[in-house]
Amino acid sequence: MFKRMISSLMAFAVAALPLFAAGDQKEADRLDNCGTVLKEILDIPDDIPSDLLDKAECVIIIPSVLKLAVGLSGSWGKGAMTCRTGEHFTGPWSAPAMMRLEGGGVGFQLGGQATDFVILVMNPRGAKAILKNKVKIGADAAAAAGPKGRDAAAISDVTLRAEMLTYSRSRGLFAGFSLEGSTLRQDNGANVNLYKKKLTAEEIIRKGAAAVPPSGQELIATLNKKSPKNLSDPNSLKE
Repeated sequence: MFKRMISSLMAFAVAALPLFAAGDQKEADRLDNCGTVLKEILDIPDDIPSDLLDKAECVIIIPSVLKLAVGLSGSWGKGAMTCRTGEHFTGPWSAPAMMRLEGGGVGFQLGGQATDFVILVMNPRGAKAILKNKVKIGADAAAAAGPKGRDAAAISDVTLRAEMLTYSRSRGLFAGFSLEGSTLRQDNGANVNLYKKKLTAEEIIRKGAAAVPPSGQELIATLNKKSPKNLSDPNSLKE
């Protein structure tokens, strides 16, 4: 009986190995997907205006957010956030920190649908708030549906005052989209899985406590190529 127990345990361990490997790879695949989604969106000139990206302090990418509703709406998704480095957000883009999007506020609908979201964080106050605490979009941080096109000439006053500009892509369609009511927070467990040590989003992004992992190379390279310099008003970066 003892031998049978040992044999059963060994068989279970062998069978479980692919599951452990899949778990280790999950965060890397998620980060790689963030890079692919952002590159596809930024390679289309009529999507996110380049002059808005050049004035963003941080970018959050959350691919394949699942939106569900039967009379009520909700959203659940996991992605990553990166910010420009340096005291005043004027350096190259940082290593990514893993993030979660949760809660309601994506509009009424029936059934479920997966959508990619890109969020531009437009000032240091918004960036620091997200890095320190969970943030309810529209309540803790002013947000607006981001304008699209080759330039942002038609930006409204609401957009100019927003700390976040939100965009969505679903079924090939790309548009500004409201995420008010949803909550953004750092995904601490995913950061541990990715970097193999306990790190906060602030330590990763603002303190340079981790290098860009291989799965994040495309994401960071895309941003450094598309928006290598912060073109915000220098006075606005010294908050």
